[in-house]
Amino acid sequence: MKRKKTRKITVGSVPIGGAGPIIVQSMLKTDPENFRETLEQTRQLKKAGCELVRIALPHEDTCKIIPFLKKEVDIPIIGDIHFNHKIALKAMELGIDAIRINPGTINNIPRVRQIAHMALETKTPVRLGMNIGSMEKRVLKKYTRPNAQAMVESALYYVKLFEDTGWTQLKVSLKASDIRETVDAYKKFAKISDYPLHVGITEAGPVFSGAIKSAIGIGILLNEGIGDTIRVSLTGDPVYEVIAAYHILRDLGLRKRGINIISCPTCGRCKVKLAGIVEEFEKEINQFDHYLDVAIMGCEVNGPGEAKEADIGLAFGANSAMLFKKGTVIKSGIPREMAKNILKEEIFNMVNE
Repeated sequence: MKRKKTRKITVGSVPIGGAGPIIVQSMLKTDPENFRETLEQTRQLKKAGCELVRIALPHEDTCKIIPFLKKEVDIPIIGDIHFNHKIALKAMELGIDAIRINPGTINNIPRVRQIAHMALETKTPVRLGMNIGSMEKRVLKKYTRPNAQAMVESALYYVKLFEDTGWTQLKVSLKASDIRETVDAYKKFAKISDYPLHVGITEAGPVFSGAIKSAIGIGILLNEGIGDTIRVSLTGDPVYEVIAAYHILRDLGLRKRGINIISCPTCGRCKVKLAGIVEEFEKEINQFDHYLDVAIMGCEVNGPGEAKEADIGLAFGANSAMLFKKGTVIKSGIPREMAKNILKEEIFNMVNE
């Protein structure tokens, strides 16, 4: 795939756009008034590989958490602001790394212009986040219903507003919960503008179905070279958003991080409860940084034969398991109950080497 060239901006110390890697971000789901829980979730996200963390700022007073988080964690914090433009002004005064505003919920051009002036003054990057469910009234008068073209028109209008102010550290998102509407909006915008794009399917749903929906929508766009930073929006633990995002990037060959599990779907040849073994293994290594292809196979047909390209793998027989590297068996006759732990030990040895 040929990636669309976009201009480069920087959020904290993280470059977005240009020729840099596609950045993974997520959003805190704790009450921002609860400093302890919010800090803990921020640390969990960073440990999982999250590179940008967004926090909802419902009121001006909630901005007091900004200096606390910036002091305690080394990850850029993005303030998510709706309705009240004064929250954005306060957040920028307190040193937020970036803000996300939705012009549709602020719905007031002079107030957005105030945000633009403050962004210029404080050198704060801004995401212009267009959502199909909250389009500004000015644009909706032109269209019978909110759609991709309406989002693009609104985004271009506010890009120009910020440019006229003199501030161009911008990124843009154009999200809908409908995959086709989302893809259409991003493709239309990418043809016209070179600002970096934050890509995602909004309100995608619960973890299982939402991850599938996000993988389709985000995957289509990334495969066409569109997207500089992504968020998988799931109803659930935000750590799953980060894990899902890296799966999407890894499976498209865009970023290689963590263990890529290759496991067979099982059939009548399988004499072990492979699903449970794989599920346990995945939970135990889901925050592993180093990239490896690891196979866990249920019989001698799939492993090591069909999984011979894996860096390392297990194949279970009727009474025991074998360990192999790149198709070559290095250990056989392993008791079933010990196989998973031996595999993990070998993985750590390979990484340390």
